Amino acid sequence: MPDNLYCLSEVDLFRDLSRREMADLGAHAPLRNVAAGQVLYSPQRPTETLFIVKRGRVRLYQISAAGQTVTTALLGPSTVFGEIPLMGLRMGSNWAEALEPSQLCLMSLHDVRQLLLADPRIATRIVEHMTERITELEHRLTDLACKSLPERLASTLWTLTKGTLSGTVPEPVRLTHHQLAGLVNATRERTTTALGELADHGLIRLHRGKITVTSRERLLTYAEGGGRTATNFPLEH
Repeated sequence: MPDNLYCLSEVDLFRDLSRREMADLGAHAPLRNVAAGQVLYSPQRPTETLFIVKRGRVRLYQISAAGQTVTTALLGPSTVFGEIPLMGLRMGSNWAEALEPSQLCLMSLHDVRQLLLADPRIATRIVEHMTERITELEHRLTDLACKSLPERLASTLWTLTKGTLSGTVPEPVRLTHHQLAGLVNATRERTTTALGELADHGLIRLHRGKITVTSRERLLTYAEGGGRTATNFPLEH
């Protein structure tokens, strides 16, 4: 498959395009391979670039004056981010880093204006994507206010294993306890304790730096409060 076609193939935003249209568009969106932990965007050095996630996962986060990180979004394949006001995309004080080895397609502001927003099919998909992002942010804020730490952690692990075929065991999550703590806005020590609780309930297996979800269905039920009792699962923020 030609590189310019490969970059945008399987990205949902462009599913309405023909192969030729996708190849023409892909010529303006070079592929970039990034390592886990690599910073992709910094508010200290803003750039008007559209990042399209093809493979892997990206975390958007902010850093408080005290140095604490607060995760604002977890982005997987087919999602976009960047400082593109024309699309309603603003990074503000958000940073972006790759959670795992990832592939991204990059597009300049000029090409976004000339190629993406001029095509009503793509513009419609972008609006749908932004609506989903707003809904996800609302859910994250609600979770932070209303859910216990184990429930927030279960919800995050469920999100990180999206795309798994029904009835199959998801690929292990290869994140350190410190990285997971940043995703659920907690300390590493409390995150380690919460992981132990999920393991005790048979929802995950912990082995040599890997976290394996045994059942996404049960994990989601737990994340939504299905396993909470008044004595065992008090809210801990």
